[in-house]
Amino acid sequence: MAELFSSLGDWLQGLPPTGQAVMTFFISMIPVIELRGAIPVAAAAGLPWYTAFFVSVIGNLAPVPFIVVYIRRIFLWMKDRNRLAGAVYRLEKRALAKAGKIYRYELIGLCLFVAVPLPGTGAWTGALIAALLDMRLKNALPAISIGVVIAASVVTGLAYTVAGIL
Repeated sequence: MAELFSSLGDWLQGLPPTGQAVMTFFISMIPVIELRGAIPVAAAAGLPWYTAFFVSVIGNLAPVPFIVVYIRRIFLWMKDRNRLAGAVYRLEKRALAKAGKIYRYELIGLCLFVAVPLPGTGAWTGALIAALLDMRLKNALPAISIGVVIAASVVTGLAYTVAGIL
């Protein structure tokens, strides 16, 4: 994994600063990787911490409204296609398995779930859980946003501390 971040960081170093920021933005939009991967790559590329933080937060939050509002419709469409139904059921099962504490503590639980910088606990999963629990976007988006900012703070601190040591 360290080799991946290093090679991506080397590739990003060859780009101008604007290109580095744009790539950091797009990396933070990728499910599973999100800002937990984008910020270390930006640190390895030498992007200033404040740029990596801001761009990663915005990129990580960009898909959230679409997920919360449209994922149930997309899942219904996918379930109508027999080949895709199994994947939808697995995603729903995995998300709902993580939703227990979120359901109990609602928005605070959603915020804390997204804030934990571990795989499978980011904005994408939080938005999916919010959609499956029928949370309204106006309630879910602030909770997810606060969680993303907390996670970005932790990851930025760790990534740039390690980058400074190396």
